[in-house]
Amino acid sequence: MKSFAHYNARSIDEAVELLAMFKGRAVLNAGGTDILGRLKDQCLAQSPEAVINIKTIHELDGIEENASGLTIGALTPLADVIRSPIIAKTYSVLKATAVTVASPQLRTTATIGGNLCQETRCWYYRYPNDIGGRISCFRKGGKACPAVPGKNQYHAILGAEKCFSVCPSDMAVSLTALDATLSIVGPSGTRTVSVEAFYNPLGTVLKQDEMITYIHIPAPPLSATQVFYKFTLRKPIDFAVVSVAALINVKDGVCADARIALGAVAHRPFRCVDAEHYLKGKPISMETAARAAEMALAGAKPLSQTAYKVNVAKALVKRAIINQEPL
Repeated sequence: MKSFAHYNARSIDEAVELLAMFKGRAVLNAGGTDILGRLKDQCLAQSPEAVINIKTIHELDGIEENASGLTIGALTPLADVIRSPIIAKTYSVLKATAVTVASPQLRTTATIGGNLCQETRCWYYRYPNDIGGRISCFRKGGKACPAVPGKNQYHAILGAEKCFSVCPSDMAVSLTALDATLSIVGPSGTRTVSVEAFYNPLGTVLKQDEMITYIHIPAPPLSATQVFYKFTLRKPIDFAVVSVAALINVKDGVCADARIALGAVAHRPFRCVDAEHYLKGKPISMETAARAAEMALAGAKPLSQTAYKVNVAKALVKRAIINQEPL
C-alpha cells in the first residue's frame, strides 16, 4: 500500500473542504470495508494522496422517522438497519436486504452510504497491481472492456455498452424499489438525486468534492408486501449473481401498485418499469407474474457466459410478485 495523508473530518463542511482541497486526489473512508482493500491491491492507476475519515461525523449516524417517511444517515452501520424496529415494521425490505450483505462482523462496520458508494467487484477492474500489473479496462481509461471477449459470467445483461461491470450494492436495489433519494453535499450546497439516478455506466454521479449525507425514503403503502431475494453461489458473504427487491400492493386479489428493481444485472439498480405498468390493475397469478418477468428482461443482451442470468432474473421477478420463497 502506498503512503497517504490521513484526516479525521469532524463535520460535513470539513470533509467537503478537504475533498475540494485535494481536487480528486483524496478518498473518503467510512467503514473501510471496500476502500482499504482497493488501496492494498493498488488496482487503480493513481493512488490517493489523502484518506479522509468521516466516521467522526456523528450526525450522519442514525435512523429517524418523520412525517414524510424515513431518513437514514449515510454513516449508519448495516447492523443498525437490521436492528431498527422502525425499519422492521414499515421498511422491511431494507432489513431483508441488509441481512444478506457480507458477514455479521462486516455489517457492524460497513455503512449504508458506503454500501451505495462501493466500487464494482469486476475482476478486471480490481486486478491487483502485484499480480502481473493493473488491467487498463474501459472504466479506468482504457479503450475496451476485457470482459466482452473474456470471462464474463457475472457481468451485465441490461443497459451495458462500453463497460459491462455491474453495480455491487445490495442496498441500492431495495432503496430503488422504495423510491429513495439521496442528499449529496458539495461546495455548491446540497442536491437531491434518486438512488437509481445516482449511478452511471462508469460509477456514480458524485463529483470529486461531494459526499452522500442522508438517504430519504417515502413511507410505502402499509398494505404492500415487501420482499428481497438474492441468488448467490454461497448463501453467506457472497455478492449477488442476481437480486430483486419488490413492493407489491394487492387489493382484493388485484395489483394496485408495483415497484420492482433488479440488482447485479446492470451498472445501476434496474427498475422494471414495463413489468410494473403491466401488473397494475391485473390479478396476481402465476400467469401474470410470468408475463411480467418476461417483460422485465425483454431488453436483456447477455454476453457469451451470462445467458443464465436472464433465466435467474426472470425466476426471481416471478417469485417476488407472487411472494414465493426461492429455492
